[in-house]
Amino acid sequence: MGRPVDLLLRGGTLVDGTGAPSRKADIAIVDGRVAVLPAGTPAAATETLHVTGQVIAPGFIDVHTHSDALAAPHGADGAAKPVDDLRLAPLLQGVTTEICGNCGTSLFPSLPERLPSLTDHLRVTFGLGTVRPAADFDSFAAGQDPALRRTHIASLVGHGTLRAGVMGFEARPPRPDELDTMCALLDRALSQGAAGLSTGLIYPPGIYADTEEIVALARVAARHGKPYVTHLRDEMSQVETALEEALEIAVRSGAPLQISHHKTAGRYAWGATLRTLPRLEQARAEGVDVLCDVYPYTAGSTVLHAMLPPWTSEGGVGALLERLRRADTRHRIRTDIAQGVKGWENTVGNGGWDLISVAAAQAHPEAEGRTIADLAAGRGVHPVDYACDLLLAEQGEVTIISHSMREDDVRRVLASPLSMIGSDGVPKPGRPHPRWAGSFARVLGHYGRDQQLMPLEDAVHKMTGLPARRFGLTGRGVVRDGALADLVVLDPASVRDTATSDRPLLAPEGIDTVVVAGQVAVRGGCPTAARAGEVVRIR
Repeated sequence: MGRPVDLLLRGGTLVDGTGAPSRKADIAIVDGRVAVLPAGTPAAATETLHVTGQVIAPGFIDVHTHSDALAAPHGADGAAKPVDDLRLAPLLQGVTTEICGNCGTSLFPSLPERLPSLTDHLRVTFGLGTVRPAADFDSFAAGQDPALRRTHIASLVGHGTLRAGVMGFEARPPRPDELDTMCALLDRALSQGAAGLSTGLIYPPGIYADTEEIVALARVAARHGKPYVTHLRDEMSQVETALEEALEIAVRSGAPLQISHHKTAGRYAWGATLRTLPRLEQARAEGVDVLCDVYPYTAGSTVLHAMLPPWTSEGGVGALLERLRRADTRHRIRTDIAQGVKGWENTVGNGGWDLISVAAAQAHPEAEGRTIADLAAGRGVHPVDYACDLLLAEQGEVTIISHSMREDDVRRVLASPLSMIGSDGVPKPGRPHPRWAGSFARVLGHYGRDQQLMPLEDAVHKMTGLPARRFGLTGRGVVRDGALADLVVLDPASVRDTATSDRPLLAPEGIDTVVVAGQVAVRGGCPTAARAGEVVRIR
């Protein structure tokens, strides 16, 4: 090395993110870039970390988060919330880049005149007080506070936000001029560096969109060479039909397809991964660029109002809350859950209120961690009435955890060569799903090492090189000469998740050092003062 390096990682085993076998190597960092040196190469360094017996890997890329607002500006009611532990959780398990804007909800884009009407929608989604929507990706990027950014962040364009930002929360197809406006806003955001297009086809207003609308928008993503990322219209009894819709959209639009948090949930879909995964393999063999992501848990998490039929949310949060006050609305909800509604996933009908627990209810912390069925029984009311009352009391802002999957299905998706790892973290105060703090360590420790579901090199590839290639994260995801210096140093023998439902933000064990943009952000398992994260623009 010609000049002293800024940081030298000496004596470790390199797992470079490509899936190739591990090898001994020293890693030098100069001006935020990596140089891979043969083990023992003489080099003068400002700081040397001796990492013998540990693995050096690229910083992990969480391809599926809902962390859009953690470093965004908030109104006064959100500014004082205790969210720093939420910001630290991904970093402490080795995540250096997050991709937000998933499931159809991002903080942008919108026509200027529609921005005020998005506020309640974003508040109930992100749960951090008054979140300010942005007109475009540039405004979103400008709103990310560098003093709060411990990790890098990229964002998809959420179709639900885009739709609401043009035509509000109406349950109808867009007029031709509205669709043209949506395509133009999407094109602008992608040109500015957004990572792709996402849909959440179980959530209003995305649920009101038909296939033709999504195809038109996915064609815009395809022109930019960016993926269409979808929370399927149904992950339960109709998951195979919903998967066919996604594949149709990919074929007709030409966009790469990413299936979000692939699962087959609810008792009517258990075991369906035996068919969905071969279908994805078949589609790839036929030329469809389809991949998926997965989190390593059998429980999911979302907003409580997603448990209600889609007609309840037409018109937005205010209209939802007004409806929930009426007895006839509640009677219709009970009927629809019992009988089903065509085209609606119906989580409760596929499982039951005893499988739905409250994760975050700011004004009712005593409800957190308990099931809706138990809470309703304690008050002597029907679960639908309890859920409606809780939503009214919380102004719609309630997050839940749904116990809906089977372990063998989770294992199949994790082991698939088509899958990468995403936490689907919903970082809200309360008792969030432990996946926000545990997903990556859980894959490495429980599934990789202990269950021997995959070798370490494959697990790291699913967290680094594969997602970097999928989302166009140039210079990230692989440790090679000239790569950006986002790194993690871990002990493969001891790495494990510790986060639980009762203590969901407990840091993992075995993650010693995390480097973000060449700066040591975690040292000895503890965070430093570094705030080196930035907004990533993908062009």
